[in-house]
Amino acid sequence: MSVAQNPLSIQVTVPREDAVLLTVEGDLDIDTATELQHHLANQLHHGRRHFLLDVSSVPFMDSSGMNIILRVYQEARQTSGGVYVIRPTSAVRRILDLTGVSITVPTVESVEEALELVDARRSDAPPADSGPEEEPPAP
Repeated sequence: MSVAQNPLSIQVTVPREDAVLLTVEGDLDIDTATELQHHLANQLHHGRRHFLLDVSSVPFMDSSGMNIILRVYQEARQTSGGVYVIRPTSAVRRILDLTGVSITVPTVESVEEALELVDARRSDAPPADSGPEEEPPAP
């Protein structure tokens, strides 16, 4: 199916300053993946660290789409951020599972669940100013 028959639609919303929700609709393949890449790069440029990808309306994804997800995951990790795939269709879930991406990139069922994971990661992270722990003085 060509892009003209099933164009990609991406809606961008910012549920909070450090996170962006990209709602993707249509096939995510070699013909359309660069559009998603442009949106993600723009959000990285604006300081977003957490990327919530709602792919519940993506009937098909090939390796191009998967590579975009992995690339943004690597970029987000450099800023202590993350990527969360929301409600993948069975075809998309199959690609993520077969390639092992779903082991690295969490798949969740809702935006709220993704934001809970963001908050949990934040609370697990050490404070920014923490240095090496000092040992107590010897008696």
